[in-house]
Amino acid sequence: MSRFFVAVLPPQDIQDYANQIKQYFADRHASSGALKSPPHITLQLPFEWIDADLPLLEASLKEFAHRQQPVTITLRGFDAFAPRVIYINVVRSQALLTLQADLMAYTEGNLGIVDKVSKTRPFAPHMTVAFRDLTKQNFKAAWPEFEKRQLHFEFTADKLTLLLHDGKRWNIKSEFGFFCGSH
Repeated sequence: MSRFFVAVLPPQDIQDYANQIKQYFADRHASSGALKSPPHITLQLPFEWIDADLPLLEASLKEFAHRQQPVTITLRGFDAFAPRVIYINVVRSQALLTLQADLMAYTEGNLGIVDKVSKTRPFAPHMTVAFRDLTKQNFKAAWPEFEKRQLHFEFTADKLTLLLHDGKRWNIKSEFGFFCGSH
């Protein structure tokens, strides 16, 4: 069995920016957990999957992605799940919420992947820069600095990314492009 999750990854320039902030938290606030994955917006929380059935998982995600239209995603400022996690705020758009809900329904219906946590709370899209290893003191020190910090990016999400955990960190396993033609 391996652990996977499905996410939207921003373009490289935004990843570089987010990684600089993650590195700042690692250096200044002893929080390096966020460095264990590329900057991302989680759509399907981590789940276990049998390695031998990976082709089925990938084929299903490819089929799902092919039915999707590209989604415009806006990143604006910072927010927090106090007192532990600081993240880049992802503006909740109907297109993004629909994409996530459709993916959850699809993976449950076609692959039997059910995430009980996601069913009990609303989808809160975010891009983590300081993770649960941030101490409460360090959160208190860092949050005022980021609370008012300006940040604005916009990008078009045109693919889903499947990430695989190797025991230490999350790595990109495969990517599935959205349908970009006219129907």
